[in-house]
Amino acid sequence: QVQLVESGGGLVQSGGSLRLSCAASGSLFSVNTMSWYRQAPGKERELVASITSGDITNYADSVKGRFTISEDKDKNTVYLQMNSLKPEDTAVYYCNAALIVNGLTYGKNYWGKGTLVTVSS
Repeated sequence: QVQLVESGGGLVQSGGSLRLSCAASGSLFSVNTMSWYRQAPGKERELVASITSGDITNYADSVKGRFTISEDKDKNTVYLQMNSLKPEDTAVYYCNAALIVNGLTYGKNYWGKGTLVTVSS
């Protein structure tokens, strides 16, 4: 089992910045990809950014150039630095851990409980 705890959400004005953190614990050897997803009211959950154990990153087009995902392996913590925030970034942000090989997920998908980010205009 892998446990994920997000923090860092809050209310910020348009153009502002926030940094989300995801503290991971448990059987971390069973996963190789950490991701941030988000779900806005009335919308499906979408991938925001991911980072592999080899430090390969991937971003949704809507956040490229504004968000940065990083990982502190010593602390087992993944971060999402969000700059130039827009009202459309308002959502609950979820941390995810999974074993992904060639685009396919093997085993269990682990999720945190989420942290709310609200961007006011």
